[in-house]
Amino acid sequence: MALKQSMGKRVGMSAAAWLIGFLIFFPILWTFLTSFKSELDAFAIPPKFLFFHWTAENYAEVQSRSNYLLFAYNSIVLSVGANIVGLIIAVPAAWSMAFVPTKRTKDVLMWMLSTKMMPGVGVLVPIYLLFRDFHLLDNRLGIGFVLLMMNLPILIWMLYTYFKEIPVDILEAARMDGASLMNEIVYVLTPMAIPGIASTMLLAVILSWNEAFWTLNLTTSNAAPLTAFIASYSAPEGLFWAKLSAASTLAIAPILILGWFSQKQLVRGLTFGAVK
Repeated sequence: MALKQSMGKRVGMSAAAWLIGFLIFFPILWTFLTSFKSELDAFAIPPKFLFFHWTAENYAEVQSRSNYLLFAYNSIVLSVGANIVGLIIAVPAAWSMAFVPTKRTKDVLMWMLSTKMMPGVGVLVPIYLLFRDFHLLDNRLGIGFVLLMMNLPILIWMLYTYFKEIPVDILEAARMDGASLMNEIVYVLTPMAIPGIASTMLLAVILSWNEAFWTLNLTTSNAAPLTAFIASYSAPEGLFWAKLSAASTLAIAPILILGWFSQKQLVRGLTFGAVK
């Protein structure tokens, strides 16, 4: 009896997990299917799920109307470049907080985390004016700096929690062997922390890739990433759902594929950064 109850519980939990997974994935599936519909079929009521006239004209029009490669290039440069610089700052910062803590370390960590709780719109006007005066509007350097500052607290927090798992005895042994501070971080700590650094970098890249608020308000064309590419398919006369879906599919496909192949590292990063 107990065995049957246990089996039934496992089956029920598996079914619930599959249902939740499908509900989460369904918007992506629907966007993908809509990208192959005509605008008429995209607005059809009741909705047409599979039985419609499949066409790739939306992708052809998106390619002819917009320079997709420029938007994709900006997304790659901004999301990867900003977070490489972020890691250069975050690794020594997390090292100092993990291995040389002070009585104010927890306060500093909480202060950094609290900056993520402030809505971006609250500081949009002063940042916009500063960017205007320093000629950083629609500039990769400017938007990259914003993405860097946006993700830096997350980078430091995740690396801090990961570094806390590394035995301090190993670093002390390196110091006794004459390792300098730089050698300790570069040649001892970093190789041991590669899984944590990789998962942290992956999560930060995904967050930067999906950032829309700052990119839409601080860029127009030259430095605009794929989030702006998607937004360009909304117009005063209405939304072109089929073309918008094609643009969205092209925008999310690279990061979706990256996340799919790196899901183990991503889950590990979320575990260290969000749970502990």
